[in-house]
Amino acid sequence: MTDKKDHFFKFFLISYLFIGIYLSLTTGISHDEYHEQLNWEKNAEGIISFLSTGKYPNLINYMDKYHGIGFHYISIPFQKLFNGLVYNLNDISQYGSLLVAKHSAIFFVFTISGYFYFLINFKISQDLLFSKISTLIYLLYPYLFGHAQFNLKDIPFLSFWIICSYFFINIIEDLYLDKKIKFKSLFFLSFLTAFLISIRISGLIIFIQYFIGLITLFNFKKFNLKNIISKNVSNIFISIFLFLIFVYILNPITWHNPFEIINSLEWMSKYYHNTCTLTLGECMKALNLPSSYYFIWLFFKLPLIIILGIFLFPLCENKIFSNRNILTRIYYLIFLITPLIIILIFILKSVAIYDEIRHVMFLVPLFFITSLFNIYIFNKKLFYSLSLLTLIFFILENIALKPYQYTWLNSFAKFTNIEKNFEIDYWGISNKKLQKEIIKDFNTRDLDKNICIFGDAYTKEFLSNTNFSCFKIYSETDAETNRPFYAYKNVRNVKRSDPKDCELIFNEGYKYTFYKKKISTGTLWFCD
Repeated sequence: MTDKKDHFFKFFLISYLFIGIYLSLTTGISHDEYHEQLNWEKNAEGIISFLSTGKYPNLINYMDKYHGIGFHYISIPFQKLFNGLVYNLNDISQYGSLLVAKHSAIFFVFTISGYFYFLINFKISQDLLFSKISTLIYLLYPYLFGHAQFNLKDIPFLSFWIICSYFFINIIEDLYLDKKIKFKSLFFLSFLTAFLISIRISGLIIFIQYFIGLITLFNFKKFNLKNIISKNVSNIFISIFLFLIFVYILNPITWHNPFEIINSLEWMSKYYHNTCTLTLGECMKALNLPSSYYFIWLFFKLPLIIILGIFLFPLCENKIFSNRNILTRIYYLIFLITPLIIILIFILKSVAIYDEIRHVMFLVPLFFITSLFNIYIFNKKLFYSLSLLTLIFFILENIALKPYQYTWLNSFAKFTNIEKNFEIDYWGISNKKLQKEIIKDFNTRDLDKNICIFGDAYTKEFLSNTNFSCFKIYSETDAETNRPFYAYKNVRNVKRSDPKDCELIFNEGYKYTFYKKKISTGTLWFCD
């Protein structure tokens, strides 16, 4: 029976990976991808310049020099591998296919994170079935599944946070069992932590989790600190040295001055882009967020099963902390306390975040780990019943929302006017569908290919192969006098007024399961 379950789980992971990669290669282009590609190109130019001349003035003067580029080291081989396939699948420009090809690397890394998420759950529960079901919930959660198809920053960061967490609790286990810490474990943790920081400088806050882990360990077991240090002194110092070297190598901006790491942390915590995020109908600015922002978004983004697990904590606390396995208690506390402390620090330091919870997305798996375990400890039959219903619901939602799963909101949000109260398609993935509809409509009219098309930053990527030549951003429609032209509204342009004296020819959107109203992600207009 166990063998059959193992085969099913492996089959699921392999199928999940291939299906997800295919979906990622056929989706649209988010508005962040051009910027991320530009960041890489500026850094690549700087790397070449520094290696040849010892200087890189263009990179130093580049405004977004502190944006981490670590994940590009992984995504570049995937770009090379899938670039041609994307070009043929999507009928897209060469540059557009280069951007979309990176999506495969994102989904690959997210799937790998699912395996490490499974290992963490097994370490806590010592129950294979619980760990597998929890992993299925994690991987099929529409919010993360959608982001994993294109989000070049938040999903890799989340994935490597999980991987780092696994290697860290292995070290905690060695310390608890009075074993000498393996150099291999320290090496991997040093490199992976440095890589996490290279993706986004906020990776430094994982040391809060490490610190919480050590304090929790020392609280459960008395140690002779001198003996621990003397037993592991060489490995500890080598790993610290390697960590600093890895951080330096993986962040080119530090090559001329290692203290740029500090500047990077300060700059990114108060990032100048003061985006407004529509939150329960209120436009909340990134640089002036109320503390309620985090709790509102977590309440509407976390699945109901996770929210239930959070509220069950007082009822299962005694069972958890009376568990004979001390390591279970230690691991549980690490993942329970870490997100709470980090959110508190972000609130107290007024850290700039925007686009709902994408900048604290890495905390979501930590909530999953503790909440699902709460339900499991409270009542195993309840856990399995709710998990089955949740998985069925997630599959239905993923099908209904495709390719907008990343906008997913839980069922509490369905009691509100979603379009009025929350952000819709803030990444602009609808651009692909809207541009394809332009081609369909154009073929029914007697028009010149010189007709102008107004839209988002990627107006031309799915149209350039059809010989259209005039592309402008939507805001320019206000001053446009030459007609006819096409205009489409998506991303935050959805909130703008409709183009004057134009015909609505297509309304792109989706419908949530058990929600009657269609959510509009973009509209296409013909202005004659």
